[in-house]
Amino acid sequence: MSESRRGFSLGVAAYLMWGAFPLYWPLLEPAGSLEILAHRIVWSVLTMGLLVVVLRRTRQVRAILSDRRITLLLTLGAVVISVNWGMFIYGVTSGRVLETSLGYFINPLVTVLLGVFVLRERLRPLQWAALGLAGLAVVILTVDYGRLPWVALVLAFSFGTYGLIKKVANTGAVESLAFETAVLAPFAGAYVAWLVWQGTSAFGAHGVGHGLLFASTGIVTAIPLICFGAAAIRVSMVTIGLLQYLAPILQFALGILWFHEEMPTVRWIGFVLVWIALMIFTVEAINHRRRQLRLAAEAVAL
Repeated sequence: MSESRRGFSLGVAAYLMWGAFPLYWPLLEPAGSLEILAHRIVWSVLTMGLLVVVLRRTRQVRAILSDRRITLLLTLGAVVISVNWGMFIYGVTSGRVLETSLGYFINPLVTVLLGVFVLRERLRPLQWAALGLAGLAVVILTVDYGRLPWVALVLAFSFGTYGLIKKVANTGAVESLAFETAVLAPFAGAYVAWLVWQGTSAFGAHGVGHGLLFASTGIVTAIPLICFGAAAIRVSMVTIGLLQYLAPILQFALGILWFHEEMPTVRWIGFVLVWIALMIFTVEAINHRRRQLRLAAEAVAL
């Protein structure tokens, strides 16, 4: 198997696993979303710490600790990703799987918007059109829900912000997540300990299998991350950009077919507008990249 094909397969595997997360987190009930989040952090820091040793990334971790700027960035990233994880867990355990999928559908557009306001990037006309359609979709969905689709918006903006922080920090996925979970672990561990002390912890109270599911949250966090990291160095960013839609597509399908969530006509209109915006955004991005490559090739030829 060629490296590009292996990278494509690993990328598909990563996004399919992320897309299947709505099936996993409800298995940890009757634990609440905050307890599930705390356990995810605790077990993730143990898993990532082991990976740092096995993959021999200790030098990279020390480099993070020696750079104050990167340390501060990744500490902020830890806070942001904890918000994202917690909101996703809350969404899928409270019957809002469709809304979580919406968050990841609009995430690429939010990332572009953050680039405009934070990095002072300039948008091309079709990118503005895509953002305008997405904004209209949010208005329509707000009318339908009778409220802002805040679960989707928090997911999109938190993950977009996290991606921006990671871009600026420019550190490896394994060592950076190990650092981030280490920052959060004392707080998560204290909360888990408090629940145990209060006698309200779900961990260990519903059988060995349920307890093992809690312990597996670190592995469930690490495996798709490793697959994604391996894919990212083997395939183009265009391919990764297209593959990222697999996760919300699968989440949307699960919301409709597995969880049987309500999808009235107005909500369909909102989602379809988001999908059209994504089509415009994706096609424009691919065509722009091709033009840039062609111009670069012509410049070299001259």
